[in-house]
Amino acid sequence: MPSDIIGSEILDENRSFTFIKGPLFSNIILADEINRTPPKTQSALLEAMQERAITTGGKNYKLPSPFFVLATQNPIEQEGTYPLPEAQLDRFMFNIWVDYPTFTEEMAIVKATTSNIETELKQILDGEQIIQYQELIRRVPVSDNVLEYAVKLVGKTRFNSELAPQITKDFITWGAGPRASQNLIIGAKCHALLKGKFSPDIEDVQAVAKPILRHRLVRNYRAEAEGYTMDRIIEELL
Repeated sequence: MPSDIIGSEILDENRSFTFIKGPLFSNIILADEINRTPPKTQSALLEAMQERAITTGGKNYKLPSPFFVLATQNPIEQEGTYPLPEAQLDRFMFNIWVDYPTFTEEMAIVKATTSNIETELKQILDGEQIIQYQELIRRVPVSDNVLEYAVKLVGKTRFNSELAPQITKDFITWGAGPRASQNLIIGAKCHALLKGKFSPDIEDVQAVAKPILRHRLVRNYRAEAEGYTMDRIIEELL
């Protein structure tokens, strides 16, 4: 239920209502197999992911900072699952496809999980440092031609746009919204800094395009029938 993640009001020993915060009041939220969550509970995440706040009982509660939502879903099993609404998908910055591990990776997984190896966790960053890095990303300059490229790329995904190529008109039912343009620039900034650049270029936008766009586009039946995957469509748009 929504109250299981948001929290709920209880009648305390003084006969007054007290709000007990739920697990959403954390820095990192892991929603494992989120598509098994009923739609009403999924909707409870919308305000938290966009506004970084929760409204319940007529009161607004700010969530801690930094706030990060990580979710998984199994693309194979469909029994007992609920499709995520587009409004919720749009609030995730990335959709990262996790394929089968390589032989070397699977060897490491099996070794680590079938023996008595003890993992020692070491703190690398604290919340204050993460916020500083987020502020640093905001200060990274972006040239107008990179901004224009990102916005035009998103415009190409909209079948009713004058920028739309034929592949969009043929295979896309619904294109990406302004959050995609925002995240392309934020993602390009991060990618540029990790590569030692002082400012992102078009190649940085292209490097983050697939995980940012693949969950924001809706293919039609013709695309599925002709074997056009979302990544193939994005590649052609690039």
